[in-house]
Amino acid sequence: MGLTSGTKLGPYEIVAPLGAGGMGEVYRARDTRLHRFVAIKVLPEHLADRADLRERFEREAHTIASLNHPHICSMYDVGHQNGTDYLVMEYLEGETLAQRLQKGPLTPEQVLQYAIQIADALDKAHRKGITHRDLKPGNIMLTKSGAKLLDFGLAKLKPPTTPLDDTLSALPTLQDSITGEGSILGTLQYMAPEQLEAKEADARTDIFAFGAVLYEMATGKKAFDGKSQASLIAKILETDPPPMSSLRPMTPPALDRIVKSCLAKEPVERWQNAADLTQELKWIADAGAQSTSSVGVSESKKVFRNRTLMYLGWAAAAVFLVVAATLFTRGTGEAPSTSLVMRTSIMLPVGQRLTSDNADYPMAVSPDGSRIAYVAEAEAGAQLYVRELSELEPRAIAGTFGARHPFFSPDGNLVGFFAEGTLQRVSVAGGAPLRICNISGLSMGGSWGPDNAIIFALRGMGLYRVSATGGVPQLLAGSELGTWPEILPDNKTVLFSTGIAIAIVPLSGGQSRILARTNDSSVEGPAVLGVGYILQPRFVRSGYLAYGQSPGVIRVMPFDLDSLSLKGPPVSMIDTVERASGGGAIYFALSHTGLLLYAPTGERHQIVWVDRNGAETPISSDRAAFRIPRLSPNGKLIAVAISDETRRSDIWIYDTERGAKRRLTTEGHNLEPVWTPDGTRLTFYSDGSVAEMQANGSGSKEILLDGDHERFPCSWSPDGQDFLFDETGPAGDSLWRSSRGLRNASPVLLIRPTSGECGLLSPNGKWVAYVSNESGRAEVYVDSYPSLTEKIAVSTDGGHRPRWSRDSRELFYRRGDALMAVSVGTGANFRAGKPQRLFAGPYRGESQELAFDVSPDSRRFLMIKSDDAATLRQINAVLNWFEEVKHRVSPAKN
Repeated sequence: MGLTSGTKLGPYEIVAPLGAGGMGEVYRARDTRLHRFVAIKVLPEHLADRADLRERFEREAHTIASLNHPHICSMYDVGHQNGTDYLVMEYLEGETLAQRLQKGPLTPEQVLQYAIQIADALDKAHRKGITHRDLKPGNIMLTKSGAKLLDFGLAKLKPPTTPLDDTLSALPTLQDSITGEGSILGTLQYMAPEQLEAKEADARTDIFAFGAVLYEMATGKKAFDGKSQASLIAKILETDPPPMSSLRPMTPPALDRIVKSCLAKEPVERWQNAADLTQELKWIADAGAQSTSSVGVSESKKVFRNRTLMYLGWAAAAVFLVVAATLFTRGTGEAPSTSLVMRTSIMLPVGQRLTSDNADYPMAVSPDGSRIAYVAEAEAGAQLYVRELSELEPRAIAGTFGARHPFFSPDGNLVGFFAEGTLQRVSVAGGAPLRICNISGLSMGGSWGPDNAIIFALRGMGLYRVSATGGVPQLLAGSELGTWPEILPDNKTVLFSTGIAIAIVPLSGGQSRILARTNDSSVEGPAVLGVGYILQPRFVRSGYLAYGQSPGVIRVMPFDLDSLSLKGPPVSMIDTVERASGGGAIYFALSHTGLLLYAPTGERHQIVWVDRNGAETPISSDRAAFRIPRLSPNGKLIAVAISDETRRSDIWIYDTERGAKRRLTTEGHNLEPVWTPDGTRLTFYSDGSVAEMQANGSGSKEILLDGDHERFPCSWSPDGQDFLFDETGPAGDSLWRSSRGLRNASPVLLIRPTSGECGLLSPNGKWVAYVSNESGRAEVYVDSYPSLTEKIAVSTDGGHRPRWSRDSRELFYRRGDALMAVSVGTGANFRAGKPQRLFAGPYRGESQELAFDVSPDSRRFLMIKSDDAATLRQINAVLNWFEEVKHRVSPAKN
């Protein structure tokens, strides 16, 4: 230490040394003007002669002084005297977290308390553009008022380099960690892989260090340790630490998952900001407090363990009620008698999102309310997961890639679903799925009766009946427009929606009957349902009928099961429910025991540029339900569909240079714009047909292709003559070719079946890229055009939404949250290299409506970024919801 007691720096008198702090020497001092103790940090002599460091020292001080936060050590002053630069900071009484950890791990309550405070302080700093870079227990002070972060920003100062890289040598050297030669010692255990590899550090670097600190607080052990620097670096770069619960069994699994995400090797796979991290931690703590007040149990290890259950979806009381309800229901067939209504949320694991493609209905709950099934998108693709509500983690069900519309068997032990043009079933315990029957259209829900009959719907084709053991489906009479069926408890009647009405039909077949309709006058029946598409009517065991109505409302009406009639007007119960992006299902499910599950709305996105390294640049400040962005041939204009609150979409044009925007279409439902090669016109989906308009808005909409089945525009040939489109028909999705020069000629079938994703011609017109699930999983293929004689697989581990580079040298596609690139040759023979991941992030992409596009130079990608990281990652749960229905909706009156 260079300063002795009694030395004065301005009005501050040195009292005693406190130790090293970051790259400075820290002293306790007395402020002679205000008569208080302060901490003085001095720039060491070997750095003080560098003008650039002195200037940065002062600049950092002013920046840190702007951080007014209760859990960041305050800065009072900065000065320079006789060649000595110094900072004046708040003097803190207490002990560092490093000193506290010498006594062992913290209690679970302390872990949450300090973790929330530290994460919130990091969020404040990151919002100011400050990255700590040296977060560690020694830089966290524990005081009576909580945790305080020290040395913010000072780790950015770099001393003269050593033979190692600058990033490593910027770290301070302390003696209470691994010892050895070199200046990288002291904080190596908390360094992120990108720091070790001399890459750019950002807020996510601090999040990695935070995860290591949190791990140590909870377990008393360092997340990464080694006998030498080399072995320690190797562990940080290559291995994951043991789960915290394996060291401390009382550690909440939710906390285990948070830390695992913080410590991901790739920054894009970590929590992307400290704000979301703070909210997750608060969720655990708040849920624990609620569960304690609900059940009146004292703070104990048992209660803390129940906090984890609440975070993952169930408060301790809720778990007890679910189990009690399950046991009681299995014995009596009735809902539990308790009137306590409880609400909570289930967050899907990091990297998972509920599917939102087209008419998807991704969730179901077993009749007894003991387990849920859902279809989620992850990096490997969309598949089925089952979550036992008595357990803390979901299980992926093998062999269910591409699953849609799950529904449970009456005993809850099997799940039916649709995939690969078939109806299938699988045990909740796992095992190979069993194919029940083939289907030849787009599935629209299913229901499993007690006699092993399954009723399922195909869009535009009707309701079908088949045995769960297999067989040939039989069409139910009078149900040609039926969707979202449910077999009623009488096991004689099927409840279903026609889109504009709620109807019933005998399970054995026969004439259907309308129970109620919307204001549409094209069908007979009482018009009591108002305006909006009707979806998923469901029987409520206490004598009601619940249904979904666009844009995203759950409504309830009194219903008499004996007379099969509605007995009163509808009442809106929840009006913030997510709906499939293509206008399909509303995301809710009901158990017989009164458990309601629903996904809350949150579809507000932003259009951004993302470069090949994952760096973002917003294109516009607009937030909206953007779908399918497409760049004009010159890269200056963006055509994009925007959905309104009713899920009807119109095409808008954004000018990337001027920031201006204008609306192109005003009538109908318009999606999926495709630019003509000369950039003067846009081809797009319009109410089932393919239409075209001048891109400048002049003229009227012209229908290019119309027919009995829905047709979606895909791609123009370079000369503007051939046009590819996708058709959804009874035999599934297929790719077709039409010709502008031959308006009256019939379209030519190219590929059947496809996955329903558009095929795209290469810029030189010689190859077509498309997606097929013929291998059991969606993969990207390329074939010669128009001969289709050289089919080649491009993706190797799943792929969606291919896009060509403008020079035909690369093919890009989505794989879960990742954007993949493949080098290709498109000369006389097609060649494909090994797929490489460019970046991953919260960008919508696997659904047709939320795809991406490539800039003309292939350096940037047009992506749609979710404005809310939790969108489609959260399932809200209402336990004993039937009691709430009884209080808000008058019962049926006979």
